[in-house]
Amino acid sequence: MPPQNIEIVPPIKAAAGRGRHLVHGTVQLLGNDVLLSICGGSIPHIGSVCITQPRPSLQNQNTRSCTSSIYNFTGHKDEAVARCCAEHVSVACDKKVIAVAGIHIDNAAPADIAAILKNANILCTKIIKKLRAIK
Repeated sequence: MPPQNIEIVPPIKAAAGRGRHLVHGTVQLLGNDVLLSICGGSIPHIGSVCITQPRPSLQNQNTRSCTSSIYNFTGHKDEAVARCCAEHVSVACDKKVIAVAGIHIDNAAPADIAAILKNANILCTKIIKKLRAIK
């Protein structure tokens, strides 16, 4: 049972895009930290993991940035989505974030990849808006 002063927030869900380019995201708050899963395509999976911690920018101490580490499972190319979402949410919300991404589209063309990345950015914007609404 959690301590009395910790509020349990139900998972936050959002989506962006449609058809084979639909991207789903689920956020679970773990105290002040964020666990984010991003999936889509025909076979959702764990392909890449990004661990991100916010910090002052090294070039301008008045702006925020982050430090990230990536783990890619063999043969997976989900790093761009994991990194983009983790860093976007971390900097915007000033929270440590772990993002897990796995999106599979058979025979993905460059246009498919561009659409997935665009929708991942839209997804993150929606997630940030929902996180900021939580008091």
